Amino acid sequence: MKIKEIAKLANVSVATVSLVLNNKPGISESTRQKILKISKSLSDSSPHPGFAQISNGSIKFLKIVKHGHVLNRDHNVFIASYIDGLEEEARTHGYNLEVTNFVSEATAEIVKSFGNVSIGGLIVLGTELNEDDIILFKQLEIPVVFIDTIFEHLSFDFVDMDNIEAAYQIVKQFLEFGHREIGFVKSDLNNFTLRERGFRSALSYFNLPLQEKYIFRVDSTFNGAYSDMLQLLNRGIKLPTALFCCNDIVAYGCIKALREKGIQVPNDISIIGFDDIPMSAFMDPPLTTMKVSKRLIGKTAMKLMIEKLANHTGIPSKITIGGELVIRDSVKKLG
Repeated sequence: MKIKEIAKLANVSVATVSLVLNNKPGISESTRQKILKISKSLSDSSPHPGFAQISNGSIKFLKIVKHGHVLNRDHNVFIASYIDGLEEEARTHGYNLEVTNFVSEATAEIVKSFGNVSIGGLIVLGTELNEDDIILFKQLEIPVVFIDTIFEHLSFDFVDMDNIEAAYQIVKQFLEFGHREIGFVKSDLNNFTLRERGFRSALSYFNLPLQEKYIFRVDSTFNGAYSDMLQLLNRGIKLPTALFCCNDIVAYGCIKALREKGIQVPNDISIIGFDDIPMSAFMDPPLTTMKVSKRLIGKTAMKLMIEKLANHTGIPSKITIGGELVIRDSVKKLG
C-alpha cells in the first residue's frame, strides 16, 4: 500500500495520510475516518495485507553497511549511542522505533524495498553512503533524515557532528602545545573528507604552513591503517611532530606501526584521534581525541523527523553538533 495512493484517493496530502496512519493529532475526524476507510479497503485487497499495514507511530532506523571498513564491531558502541538517542526521543513523543540492518546490499535495492511500505519516516545511518546513494532516497514519498554524514549541496535532511569546527579545536590544541609541523592521516569517507577540509582551513587560519608531504592516506580499518602506515614508514617518509588522525581506529593502527619502527607516542610524535571510542582511554598511551555526543545526534535527528511529520514541511535542514576535545597523554608539549 502506497501512502501516495491513499492521499490521491482521499484528496489530501501525503503528510496528512502519514499523520493519520501514525495516529497523530491535528487532522479533522471526518478526514481521519475517510483515510482509515481507504487504508483498510486497500489493505483488505492486498495480497500481503499484514505487510501493508503500518505500525502505530512507526519510524525506521536503517543501519546500512556497504563495505564494513568503518561500520564494524569497533564502532558498535557509538552506533548503540545513536539508537539510544533515537529511542529516547521517539518514546517521548509516542512513536515506535524499528531498527533494520542491511549488510552489503545495493542501496538501490534497499530504497526500492521501502517503496510500498507504509511507515512514518526513515532515519538512515549515512556513514558509508556516498552522494549517489543519498540521491536514491529522493524517490521515496516519506520523510528521510540522514545521520553521521552531511552533503551541503544536496537537498536532504542531515544531522552530523561539526567536523570543521572539531578540526579547528584539534589544530589549536597542537599549536598551544608548541607544534607547528602538523600532519593529517586521511581515509575515504565523507566525514573524513570534511575533517581534512577543516584541517586545511584551520592551518590557514592559524598561519601554519600546509605541507602536502604530511598528508597521509590509509585504510579506515585497524589492520588496514596499520599495514598502510607501516608501508609508508618503510619507504622512509618524513614525519611531522604531530598527527591528526581522521578517527580513533586509524590512530590505533598508526600507533602500532609507529611503535614497530621504534617511534614512540608522544615522545617522538604526538597524535590526536576522533570519536572517543571507549578503548581510547585505555590505549598506551591513552589517546587524546575528539568526543561528539552520538546520543545527542540521535535525539536531534528524531526531533527533526517528528517536526517534519507534524508540520508537513519539505524544507531540508542541515544540523551539526559540536564536539569536546578529551585531553589524555598522546600529545607532548614541545620546548
